[in-house]
Amino acid sequence: MAALATVLAGPVGAAPRTGAPACAAGPARAEILSGIGPRGEILLGSGARVVPDSLRWPDVPEAAAAAQAWLVARRGSAVTVVPRGQPDRWDRARADIQIADGDDDLAGGLIGAGLALADANEADSLCRPALRLVEAAARARRLGIWREPLPAAQDGPALRALAGRFVIVEGRVRHVGERGARTYLDFAPPGADALTVTVSKRTWRMVHARGLSAASSEGQRVRVRGILEVWRGPTLEAGADAIEVLGESDRPEAGPEGERELRR
Repeated sequence: MAALATVLAGPVGAAPRTGAPACAAGPARAEILSGIGPRGEILLGSGARVVPDSLRWPDVPEAAAAAQAWLVARRGSAVTVVPRGQPDRWDRARADIQIADGDDDLAGGLIGAGLALADANEADSLCRPALRLVEAAARARRLGIWREPLPAAQDGPALRALAGRFVIVEGRVRHVGERGARTYLDFAPPGADALTVTVSKRTWRMVHARGLSAASSEGQRVRVRGILEVWRGPTLEAGADAIEVLGESDRPEAGPEGERELRR
């Protein structure tokens, strides 16, 4: 199941459709993929360091090792690099990186193989939202990190075991509480050992502008993602692109041709 509203990204090198400055695409350039650093850092022949945009490196060691091996197998390849927005906190450019003689770019290939996740990371917006459909197709096929089912928002003990890790959780919103500084999405009655999602005031304004309000989200089944913490109970602070409203009729099991286009 995917979000009810998804904007499809164009091919590598195309202008982003989100309009967000953080997603602005720079000029494409030809490079050589000369090495792979930790957590998916790409070393280019020019000496530049880049990371695939809209991709989150897996936390699970086995998945991280498999993702690293997937990239190492492509070392020495000619690639087309399109920077996006501003560099990250480590001064690495975020970029779309496409193998010059293949159909896939690195983010789409890793996510499609179930070796990474589509995520905005520290950015406000996911620059390539179509990668969520690629992720959903890998999840439907139980590839890689998706071999195990997603934890349920009502399963407090299972969530507590994942404290400190980036998680994706599904459940039905039981109650939404809007406060001065934060909005709270609860998935169980008060006092129950279940997930609470917190959303900052600034982020809730962004979510509200996209059409999701307290009234419209109560009773909805959603998928949320973020770093899980445990305070009084399992808690996750969500970004604007971290909340997906799910619908039974919105199933994106993309076929091979459609999925290939979405990855680009």
